[in-house]
Amino acid sequence: MTKNCIATLALLLLAGCAGSANEAAKQTITEEELIEDIRILASDDFEGRFPGTPGGEKTEQFLKAEFEALGLQPGNGESFFQRVPLVEITAEPSADLVVSGSGRTVTFDFGSAFVGGTRRVVDAVQLDQSDIVFVGYGVVAPEYDWNDYDGVDVTGKTVVILVNDPGFATRDEALFRGNIMTYYGRWTYKFEEAARQGAAAAIIVHETDPAGYPWSVVENGWSGPQSYLLSSDNNMSRSAVEGWISADAARTLFTMAGKDYDQEKAAAATRSFEAMPLGLSASVSVQNTIRRSSGNNVLALLPGTKRPDEIIVFMGHWDHLGKDESLEGDQIYNGARDNAMGTAALVELAEAFQNLDQGPERSILFLAITAEEQGLLGSAYYAANPVYALEKTVAAINIDASGIWGRTRDVTVVGKGNSELDRYVDRAASAQGRVANAESEPEKGYFFRSDHFSFAKVGVPALYLDNGFDSVDHGAEWGKEKSDEWTSIHYHRPSDEFNDEWDLSGFVEDLQLLVDVGAELANTTDFPQWSPQSAFRSTREAYMNPES
Repeated sequence: MTKNCIATLALLLLAGCAGSANEAAKQTITEEELIEDIRILASDDFEGRFPGTPGGEKTEQFLKAEFEALGLQPGNGESFFQRVPLVEITAEPSADLVVSGSGRTVTFDFGSAFVGGTRRVVDAVQLDQSDIVFVGYGVVAPEYDWNDYDGVDVTGKTVVILVNDPGFATRDEALFRGNIMTYYGRWTYKFEEAARQGAAAAIIVHETDPAGYPWSVVENGWSGPQSYLLSSDNNMSRSAVEGWISADAARTLFTMAGKDYDQEKAAAATRSFEAMPLGLSASVSVQNTIRRSSGNNVLALLPGTKRPDEIIVFMGHWDHLGKDESLEGDQIYNGARDNAMGTAALVELAEAFQNLDQGPERSILFLAITAEEQGLLGSAYYAANPVYALEKTVAAINIDASGIWGRTRDVTVVGKGNSELDRYVDRAASAQGRVANAESEPEKGYFFRSDHFSFAKVGVPALYLDNGFDSVDHGAEWGKEKSDEWTSIHYHRPSDEFNDEWDLSGFVEDLQLLVDVGAELANTTDFPQWSPQSAFRSTREAYMNPES
């Protein structure tokens, strides 16, 4: 038997023994307790859990009380809270986009064809006949030999940008990562790059397939109050206007310019693409209501017995979209699946780890994060202001909007292949008689869309575990249909409410799997590594091995 085989066998035996040792702790995770907390957090009393509102504050206090009742210690010195300074900016819904040129003037109505606003902390911004430039995917990526801004000066201009990246458009493995979205495909990056290039306005064209969600998600998410982190310059380094237009609006815009949208989009996915002035101008007036506020990350600590300075983070965001009084009928975005589920899971996991046969050798931090829905703000703030040293942070494990349709034969590792954390999941899943699969739609960039990504950006190996699709009772096709149906009907809508028909038995198994993963991480001296091809490996190595 080779040394590799012996090592693999030893790991499998270790995982099996760990699973047995953790059994009593895992049995503390129950559907009944999960449902009780989800019902509370997703009730109308919590008003959609928007940061800095009474509902948000009620959520923070609820979590503090739950963690205290379990006997956990405050995770930020003597406090359970890490204050995250935010500014809430509400743009008046009259901020229509007006495009002029070629003898025509077209108004794109706010909500149905255009959504936008500003991160600048000012009472108003005025974009007046700003020249429009089509910059393709809006990417500057030297490692891919790609620069959509090469040879063009967009200072003071309006850039129109395609969503996702050229790899998705072509499925060409030689472009970026082919069908797998890179960070350059995320809308957050596109706005950041446009600001670096000096653009006065950045407008992304929405299409459902490359974005990964319908226009209604953009419309709902960008209407009403928007929370942002405050920078030292009051966010004046951002473009004056950031927003989206629908695909139909984009076609109209390109037609006004005498261009064919589909042809220009195809050209933008080639290395010969050059940014193109459209001969049009954009105007929009944004009037703001500004409210400085804050939310709190909630931190609860289970100290390690041997290496308490080494930290494993379990996280889930507690916030959702709040309420929108302009809506008819139901005005509250209750966020039951997204993410009262993950928040309740943190409480259940904390109870489980308190009931391990032997206390974890490393510390476990349970981190309930604020302002995820506004752009991963709470996790970004923690990553920039870590309570525990990044070089001592072993791994970050995220739970966000998981399965509600019963037990599955599989579990999904979003971004599978990024790090050695996959091996821990594989072992724990195998002990359950299940398999850990990569996500089925890597083109949608889910790895970049939740709070673990803020940790990945600063080098901490991050795991995002999602529900499987291969239903034990109904099969994989049924499971995928249910997931897609929920996304199209309920995602980021007031209808995301708890339903008595939910079956959380599969979610319980997923959380029990994470107990095994966390316990194994807590009782080893190893630090899991990023994969050699990972974009985050060099960041980690820079502070883990500063002399190399």
